[in-house]
Amino acid sequence: MDEDKVFKALADPTRRKLLDLLYEDNGQTLGELCQHLDMARQSTTQHLGLLEAAQLVTTVWRGREKLHFINPVPLHEVYERWVRKFECHRLGLLHDLKKQLEGE
Repeated sequence: MDEDKVFKALADPTRRKLLDLLYEDNGQTLGELCQHLDMARQSTTQHLGLLEAAQLVTTVWRGREKLHFINPVPLHEVYERWVRKFECHRLGLLHDLKKQLEGE
């Protein structure tokens, strides 16, 4: 996984909105996604291209339609590396604080 591409893709609010739209209704066409955005199809295509390059979106052709699907694996890998290890420490501290406050 290229984490730089994932972070770059997530840095833009339009791309995050596209991921939100695909989370709500996975497997949408470009036209369906454009209905929710105030931009030209070409701009949306460029955003989707960056999401595809980061492997956050995959596509499948159904006849003449190109369907876009969210791929959560790169997000999970970022979570595992950058969030989870800090979360575990914080939860451990909260558990220790709870035990102290309850007098255990």
